[in-house]
Amino acid sequence: MSSGPRQPDIGARLTFDLSKPGRTACSLPPCDVPAAELPPPQLLRRELNLPELSQVDLVRYFLALSRLNYGVDSGFYPLGSCTMKYNPKVHEELACLPGFTRLHPLQPLETVQGALALMYDLQRWLAEITGLDAVSLAPAAGAQGELTGILMIKAYLADRGEEGRRRVLVPDSAHGTNPATAAMGGFEVVTVASDNQGNTDMQALASALDDGVAALMLTLPNTLGLFEPNIGRIAEMLHRKGALLYGDGANVNALLGRARFGDMGFDIVHLNMHKTFSTPHGGGGPGSGPLAVKGHLAPYLPTPVVDKESEGFVLATPERSIGRVGLFYGHFGVLVRAYAYLRALGVEGLRQVSENAVINANYVLARLRQAYHLPYDRRCMHEVVFSGSRQRAKGVRTWDIAKRLIDYGFHPPTVYFPLIVDEALMIEPTETESKEALDAFCDALLAIAREVEKEPQVVKEAPHTAPIGRLDEATAARRPVLRWRREAGNES
Repeated sequence: MSSGPRQPDIGARLTFDLSKPGRTACSLPPCDVPAAELPPPQLLRRELNLPELSQVDLVRYFLALSRLNYGVDSGFYPLGSCTMKYNPKVHEELACLPGFTRLHPLQPLETVQGALALMYDLQRWLAEITGLDAVSLAPAAGAQGELTGILMIKAYLADRGEEGRRRVLVPDSAHGTNPATAAMGGFEVVTVASDNQGNTDMQALASALDDGVAALMLTLPNTLGLFEPNIGRIAEMLHRKGALLYGDGANVNALLGRARFGDMGFDIVHLNMHKTFSTPHGGGGPGSGPLAVKGHLAPYLPTPVVDKESEGFVLATPERSIGRVGLFYGHFGVLVRAYAYLRALGVEGLRQVSENAVINANYVLARLRQAYHLPYDRRCMHEVVFSGSRQRAKGVRTWDIAKRLIDYGFHPPTVYFPLIVDEALMIEPTETESKEALDAFCDALLAIAREVEKEPQVVKEAPHTAPIGRLDEATAARRPVLRWRREAGNES
């Protein structure tokens, strides 16, 4: 039954469509400076045609647009490999304290001792969490942390006279930034296959490992959401050949308080503050990718690191530092949030984080395993990777399932990654979601699986409730329309 006339949906009409000549959203005071002449006519943008709206229409338009935004404050964000978890608002408030936000990076050190103390403690705590010896907070994001680590490895090998080590091994279950980073560092990338259990294929590793290998970059847990049971043996194999073990710590949410990279044999690892340690992930930044290293790599850390001397905290340059990787000292606001997160949770709180994250992922695994193919049928860690291969047999792709989830009110999970899983659906629930939220999400995916069996076309044509439906993604990528142009006949 119709509810009667309604205002048009935002997205169906743009500000240009709502524009009426002569309307304005503001009133300017009389000009109190001499008027300046306009530039020559040929320099004026006559085609700009900005919309003309009243203030109330403008406010309502953008407020309606804002309601279409999806974020972790408004719903479950199951993006696998991203750790899109809710972050306490008190940490945002602490990072915004005037004593932090009004600092200038060029102030005299004696005036910023509190900030340096915070960074010094955070270095120590991250070293303890990872089981490594020294930490630099300088890298501005995870990928930059990776590059910094690879450059450190390069410098370390050069000092040992081993410039001939030109290859970096990367498992096919690693984050995509790992091979890109190794290549950017000037190394040849060699892919190591996974076995049928989702672990590093030990025979393939042994075949690739020789005196020309500089390092292995291993994501742990890997992007399949699985722990590597052979990690101790892998570290031993590398070290016996004189190579280093680099850890991608982006998934450390699964290990907090329960397992440490240093204890497993890693030489160097980066962490993502903006995934695990209380800075909202997404929105374009900022991020933070501190590096933790064993003692033999500590002299190569980027400058500066915070050190403690008798007169107070100082900014120090390690003996054989690779130099600066940013203009100043890292993204300080992100570091404040991480400090607050660790102070608030403590050791037991961190253990609870990893426990809940792993339990939540395994709960999702158990609820969906009968409806979606599980390519690696074993207990997962912080995330679970399904395959939509059963649904593809009915003509429905993983992409269609993701689009249909929008109709159920959920942000889709990561799809088609990792690449080694056909029709991948990668789900990371994190520790901050309740059982009720997970049940609602699982119920939606189960309902979609039933729709695939009975009404596949409904799924293939989704979303049905979003302001904009299916786009031609190929055309949008290759021939994007980047600005609005008035169509002929629409001059009102």
